[in-house]
Amino acid sequence: MTRLWNEPADFADEMIAGFVAANERYVRRVTGGVVRSTVSPAGQVAVVVGGGSGHYPAFGGLVGQGLAHGAAMGNLFASPSAQQVYAVAKAADNGGGVFLSYGNYAGDVLNFDAAQERLRAEGIACETVTVTDDVVSATTEEKHKRRGIAGDLTVFRIAAAAAEAGYDLSEVARVARLANERTRSFGVAFTGCTLPGAEAPLFSVPEGRMAVGLGIHGEPGIDETAIPTADGLAELLVERLLGELPDGIDAARGARVVPVLNGLGSLKYEEMFVVYRRIAELLTAAGVEIVGPHVGEYCTSFDMAGTSLTLFWPDAELAALWETPVDTPAYRRGSVTAAERADASALADAALEAVPPADEASRAVATTVLAAVTTIVDTVDAHVDELGRIDAIAGDGDHGIGMQRGSHAALAAARAAVDAGAGAATTLTRAADAWSDKAGGTSGALWGVILNALADKLGDEGRPEPTAVAAGIVGGAQGVMSYGKAEVGDKTMVDALVPFSSTLAHALDGGADLASAWRTAADAATRAAAATADLLPRMGRARTHGQNSVGTPDPGAHSLALIATAVGALLTAEKENANV
Repeated sequence: MTRLWNEPADFADEMIAGFVAANERYVRRVTGGVVRSTVSPAGQVAVVVGGGSGHYPAFGGLVGQGLAHGAAMGNLFASPSAQQVYAVAKAADNGGGVFLSYGNYAGDVLNFDAAQERLRAEGIACETVTVTDDVVSATTEEKHKRRGIAGDLTVFRIAAAAAEAGYDLSEVARVARLANERTRSFGVAFTGCTLPGAEAPLFSVPEGRMAVGLGIHGEPGIDETAIPTADGLAELLVERLLGELPDGIDAARGARVVPVLNGLGSLKYEEMFVVYRRIAELLTAAGVEIVGPHVGEYCTSFDMAGTSLTLFWPDAELAALWETPVDTPAYRRGSVTAAERADASALADAALEAVPPADEASRAVATTVLAAVTTIVDTVDAHVDELGRIDAIAGDGDHGIGMQRGSHAALAAARAAVDAGAGAATTLTRAADAWSDKAGGTSGALWGVILNALADKLGDEGRPEPTAVAAGIVGGAQGVMSYGKAEVGDKTMVDALVPFSSTLAHALDGGADLASAWRTAADAATRAAAATADLLPRMGRARTHGQNSVGTPDPGAHSLALIATAVGALLTAEKENANV
C-alpha cells in the first residue's frame, strides 16, 4: 500500500513539484503539467501527451528530447482538465501545430477534445490520436472503444520520432494511427492499488488468485483465475496477443515485433525477467523476429502488483522511426545531441482576472450561490465513501474523491469571488471552472458544463427569474449530452440530470415557486438515479465490466440526486426565512 504522503489532496501537486525538482535537465513546470526544459526547433510539431497521475513514468517521465514536448498531468487517476491540457499545449507549441495523444478514457477524451477546440479557435493546428491497445476492453469490431494502457509508449514514441524527423502535423498523426493499430496489450494483477489516504485498495483479489484483463485505474478484471507459474503467465499473455494480429500482419512467422513487458507498480524486475525469458522463447518458437525488447515500468498503476504484455508490430517506416534516440527522465534510448536550455522567464502566471462589476441584487444572489456550493461540499463530504464504494463495483472507485476535489475547489473559488464583490454569474462561473480544473476526469468536466450553463443565465445584474434558473439547468443537461455523448438509458449522470431539468422546468411553468419546483425535480432525480441500478452501462469505464454494476446505481447519477436534494432543502430554508 501507499505509505508516504502529507495531505492526500495535495499529493499530485507535491509529486509533480518533486519530479520537476529532480529532473530540471529535462522538464520545467507549467500550468497543468510539464514541458521540455530544452529548446525545440521552430516549426516542429509539438507532441503533447497526458492523463492522470499515478502511472509514472507515464506521462511526465516521457517528456524530453526525442519523445514528448509536454505532458498534461491530472490528479491521481483523473484526466487533466481542459484548462490544463490547453495550458501545456500552448507552452509546448513550436509553431508547427500540436499533436495530442492519450489513453482512450471518457474523461481524457472530453477534456483533450475541449482543449483542442480552444487551440484550433486560436489558430493553432491540432490533431489527436487516442491509444486503444487493451485487447480485453472491447471486441475487434469495436476497437475504437478500447482502453489505452502500456501501448501508450509505442504510439507516443512513434509520433515524437516523426516530429523529430520533420514530419508535418498530418503525417505525425498518420504514423501515430498506424502505430496504434499495430499495438496490442493484455494485463493481469495480483493485488489492487491503494491511493494516498485511502483505507483500502480500489479492488481486491483473493489470496492465490489473479485478476485478468484489469484496467490501470483500478478497474476490476474481466476474469479471475489461480495464479499460474511464471511460465504459465507468459503462455497466457503470448497466446492471447498472438491470437489477434493487427491488420497488415498476415502471420506471426517472419514478422517483426517489439515486446514490452510492463510492470504495474509493485512487481519486481527479477520476476518480470523470469516471465520474459519464457515470452522470448514462445515468440521465437512462433517464428517472430524480436526487435528491441523492453522489460520494466512504462505505465504503472500506483502500487498495483501486476504486469502487462504489449506487442508492437512495426512496418519498415515504423521500425526506422523506433530507432530515433530518446532522452527523458524515465526513458532513454540511443544518444541525443544535448539541446540548449529554454528561457524559463516566460513562465510567470498571468495576474488574476479582475472581477467584473455587479449590482447589489446580483451580489445578494451570489451569496446564495456560495451557500449552495457550500451545501454541495457538505453533501459530498458526507457521502464520499459511499460514492467511492459504488464506483468501485464496476468503475475505478474514485468518484467520491474526484467530487470532493472538485467541489472543494469550487467553494474556494466562489468564496474568493464573493469576497471580491462578484455577482452571481461570475461567482458560479469561477466555481465551475475551478471544479472542472481541480477535479479533472469525466465528472469534473461535466459538472463544469452544468454550472457554467447555469451561470450564463444568472447574470451579474438583478435577480434572475426562476425560469432563467430552469433554462440554465436545461442548458446544462443539453451540454452534458452534447459534450459527453451519453443519452438517457446509458447509465450515467444523464439519467438523473434529464428528469431533474425537465421536471424543474415543467413545475415552474405550472406556477410553482423555485424552492417547491426544485424539491419536486430533486425527487424525480432521486427516483431516476435509483432506477439506474437496473441498467447496463453503455458509456464510460464501467462499460467494460457493465454486468458487475447491475443492481447498483450509477455513482454520477446518485451524486447528482444527492446534491439536488440538499440544494432543494437550502432553497426551502431560505424561502421560509424570507417569509418570517
